[in-house]
Amino acid sequence: MAKRNVPIRYTSRDFDSIRDDLTNYAKRYYPDTFKDFSESSFGSLMLDTVAYVGDIMSFYLDYQTNESFLDSATEYDNVLRLSKQMGYKFRGSTSTTGMVTFYAIVNANSTGLGPKTAFMPILKKNSVVSSTTGASFILLEDVRFDKAANDVVAAAVNASTGLPTSYAIKAQGQVMSGEFTTETKTIGAFERFKKVRLTNANVVEIVSVFDSDGHEYFEVDYLSQDVVYKGIPNRDENTRDNAPSLMRPFIAARRFTTTKDRRGITLQFGFGSDSQIATPGLAEPADVVMQRNAKNYVTDTAFDPSDLVGTDKLGIGPANTTLTITYRANTVNSANAGVGQVTTLLNPIVEFNDPSVANSSEARTVISGIECYNEEPIVGSVRNPTTEEIRVHALNMFPTQNRAVTATDYEAVIYGMPSQFGAVKRCRVLRDQDSLKRNLNIFVVSENSRGKLVQSNTALKENIKVFLNRYRMLNDTVDIMDAKIVNIGIEFEVVSNEEVDKYNVLDSCIRALRQKYSRPMFIGERFYLTDVFTELNKVRGVADTSKVKLVSKRGANYSSSTLNVEEFMSLDGRYLSVPDNVVLEIKFPKIDIKGTVV
Repeated sequence: MAKRNVPIRYTSRDFDSIRDDLTNYAKRYYPDTFKDFSESSFGSLMLDTVAYVGDIMSFYLDYQTNESFLDSATEYDNVLRLSKQMGYKFRGSTSTTGMVTFYAIVNANSTGLGPKTAFMPILKKNSVVSSTTGASFILLEDVRFDKAANDVVAAAVNASTGLPTSYAIKAQGQVMSGEFTTETKTIGAFERFKKVRLTNANVVEIVSVFDSDGHEYFEVDYLSQDVVYKGIPNRDENTRDNAPSLMRPFIAARRFTTTKDRRGITLQFGFGSDSQIATPGLAEPADVVMQRNAKNYVTDTAFDPSDLVGTDKLGIGPANTTLTITYRANTVNSANAGVGQVTTLLNPIVEFNDPSVANSSEARTVISGIECYNEEPIVGSVRNPTTEEIRVHALNMFPTQNRAVTATDYEAVIYGMPSQFGAVKRCRVLRDQDSLKRNLNIFVVSENSRGKLVQSNTALKENIKVFLNRYRMLNDTVDIMDAKIVNIGIEFEVVSNEEVDKYNVLDSCIRALRQKYSRPMFIGERFYLTDVFTELNKVRGVADTSKVKLVSKRGANYSSSTLNVEEFMSLDGRYLSVPDNVVLEIKFPKIDIKGTVV
C-alpha cells in the first residue's frame, strides 16, 4: 500500500501522545508487519523506547528555551548570566560598614591638667578589629586621639593631690568588614582572555594586581575601557585638608574585569600581548584578507579577524609570570555585628606625633591599652539575592544607562552599588511632597547577622549618598532615611480531610507558609491575605481554609514600630495596606505563624 503524506501532529510532545501517534502510524501503514501491540510485545517495546526518547528531547528543548530568557529562567547561574547582559552586576560577598569607638589611656602631663600631647596615639588606616563572632573589620581612616573634638575624661586621680594621673580619650573611626589577603597565581604561556579564579569565595574587592616584572594591572568595568583614574597625594598645603588626593587619568594597557558568582570571583584579562602592542596601528587588509579570498583554494585556515587591528586588543594579558593579587575578603559568611560585639583590636598600626617616643615603654603601654567598642550595629545584607530579586534588579538596571532620573533608576543604582561600599536589603525612593525642590526621600533597611531586618547605620547611609552623586540629576537632592519595620504574625484555621492526620496537615501548612514568607517584603508592599488562602489550600490534606488573620507583634524582641491592622485592612479583607515608608516582616516564623486544624 502506497504511503500518503499525512499531517504531523507537532503538538504531541509528551510520552503518551507521542506513543499514541506512533501506534496509529504503525497500525495504518504497517498492518501486515506489526500486529501485536500488547504491553509485552517487541513492537510495544520499540514504541515505548522512541516515545521515551522523544519525551526527553522535548523536555530538554523546552528547558533550554526557558533558560535562555530572563523572565522564564529558573537556574541561579543562568539568571545571573542573563542579568549580566542587561548591565546588572552581582555583588557577591558584600561589605558591612559602621562606626567603632576607640579608647586610649594617656598619662597626665606635668601639671595634671591634661594628657601628654606627645603620647596621644594615631591609630592608622588599615588597622584591624574583630567581633565576638569572628568577623574582621578594617579601619578606613586614621583615628587621631589628639583632636580637640574628642571626649577626654580623667581615668585615674592622685589621692593626695586630687589631680588626675591619667586621662581616657574617646575617638571614633569608620570600619569595613574583611581583611587583606594576598594570593599568587603562576601564569604560563600567553592565553587570550586569560581567566584566573581566586580560591577565597568571600572576596569583596580586588585591591591590587602585580606581575613578577612589577607591572600593575587595573580593574575596569569593560576591557574596552583603557583609561582609569588614580588618586595621587595632594602636595598643596592650602588644599590638602579638603582634598588629600587628586584624581588623575592614566592609560591602562594592562587591565582586567571581574565576574562574581556564588562560588567566588574570576579575573579576566585582555587578549593582547607585549609583542602585539609593540607594533601599533592598522594592518593592511589586502595582506590578510583580499589576497586570500581571491584564490580558489585555501592555503591557511588560521585567519584571525583580530589581525586587522594592531591596537592594544582590549588590554595586555599576563604571560610567563607570577601574579600577586591582593584583595579584601570577609572572614565569615555573615560580616554583620550587633551593638557591643566589636571588642578586639587585632593588628593595631599606631604612630605618634613625636616619633622619638614611639619605642618607649610608656608608648607601648598606651598602645596595649587601646580598646574598641561599637555603639551602633554594623549591618548590611548577609544573604545573596534570590533569583526573583536578581530578575527584578536586572530589569530595573537596564533602562538606567548609568544615570538616575526616575525613582526606579535610583533604586536600581542603589541595589547595584559596589560591594566595597556596603549593601542594603531593601530600598524605596519617594518624592518629598513637603519640599519645594526636587527632593527625594530614600528609605532603606538592612539585615543583621541572623537575616532579620534592622535599620541601616549612619556609615552605610553616607556611602549611599556619596555613591548616588555619580548618577543623580544635577537638580536632585536626596535624603537617606530609615524605613519603619513592622513585625506581624499569621494565624489561620483550616479544615482537613477526614482520612488524614490533622497534626501532619498542620505541620505541612506551617512549613508552606514559612517557605513562602522566608524572604523580606519590599518597602510599601501590601500583604495579600488571599495569597495565604491559596498557599494553604494547595497543601495536601486541606479541604478548605476557613480563616486567616494578621496580628501585630509587639515586645522586647520585636520592632518598636507598630501598625493598626484593622485600620489599614481593605474593606473586603483581601489585603493589608501599609504606608509608603513601612516594610512588613514575619520576624520569627516558627512562633509568629500559628494555625489550627478542624
